[in-house]
Amino acid sequence: MKKKNSLILALFLFATGILVSCQDGENGNNSNKPKARGASGEILLVIDSLKYKGPVGDALKNVFEEDIKGLVRQETLFDMRKVDPRSMTRILKMAYNIVYVTTFDDKKPGSRMISNQFSPASKEKAAADPSLFMLRNEDEFAQGQEVVYLFGNSEEELINNLRKNKNKLQNLFEVRERNRLGEAILARTSGKVQSEGEEILGLELTVPASYQFVKEEENFLWARQPTPTTERADISLIFYQTDYTSEEQVFPENIIKLRDEILKTRVFGDPEKPNSYLETEKQIVPAFRNMQIDGHYAIEMRGQWKTHSISMGGSFVSYTVVDETNGKLYYLEGFLYYPNETHKKALREIEAILMATKFPEDTQN
Repeated sequence: MKKKNSLILALFLFATGILVSCQDGENGNNSNKPKARGASGEILLVIDSLKYKGPVGDALKNVFEEDIKGLVRQETLFDMRKVDPRSMTRILKMAYNIVYVTTFDDKKPGSRMISNQFSPASKEKAAADPSLFMLRNEDEFAQGQEVVYLFGNSEEELINNLRKNKNKLQNLFEVRERNRLGEAILARTSGKVQSEGEEILGLELTVPASYQFVKEEENFLWARQPTPTTERADISLIFYQTDYTSEEQVFPENIIKLRDEILKTRVFGDPEKPNSYLETEKQIVPAFRNMQIDGHYAIEMRGQWKTHSISMGGSFVSYTVVDETNGKLYYLEGFLYYPNETHKKALREIEAILMATKFPEDTQN
């Protein structure tokens, strides 16, 4: 399929309310393409340099460089690397994530270079429907690649669509980066953690082989990656289950309370010092959002932890998962100790592991 036909088809399907991926290489040509490359969480933004310095650039930063919630230091969701279309090279086109940005009213050279990839028919469709602003073209230049075109008839129109669809755009690349990392770290898994998870909690846990089993109690399991370096964080994973009796259990204040109750008697900065138990840092208010894991309603919580003795601290992300059918509430968390280093890659690793959890089938029948 030629590129212009790809753009026309994607625009047509998008107009019907379907977000599509139109791939080159439908006849097997993808096997001849090189593999995409790029750092974790990096997005190559292809946009005219002057446009990037204006309101469109600000809107893009608001989407892709938003601060991760729940962290002490500022860390952005993605690392955005900007390049003018006129400076694109064959090597740059191998990037894992590429976002092209243009508006059809812009006559600046860089914007025109991108706009010229759209056929007149595509532009007519966009002009007739201002809600059209994006198309995806997977594996356009390399295998495993995501190429996204963001466009509008005017800057005002594009900015409006970026604001309306901020969460969708973030989620697109969050899921993609999480899956990419998961494929790498979950290639080899811990049989010990898996067997303990099934026996103690009835869960199918997929945890990297680098994690070691630490502790198990009734309804509780703890695994840890024990050899932190300047390149790898000290990450712990905890899994806990209790009975689900009321929707009040998943209110934010009650999730924090549950977390602190779980940790107070089970996880310590120094096992020889009972006062070093872990607790939630209340000075930095945790952030919550709703989601689904393995088809179950879940609440994500992001925040900071500390030892009660205030000798250690770090970041965590957790998922409180409701299994109404079996009357169970599961609490899954990963927390990390990684002073003076960025946390977002380690947090993304935790997300990939925890979201791979499989929950029991209906045990009532």
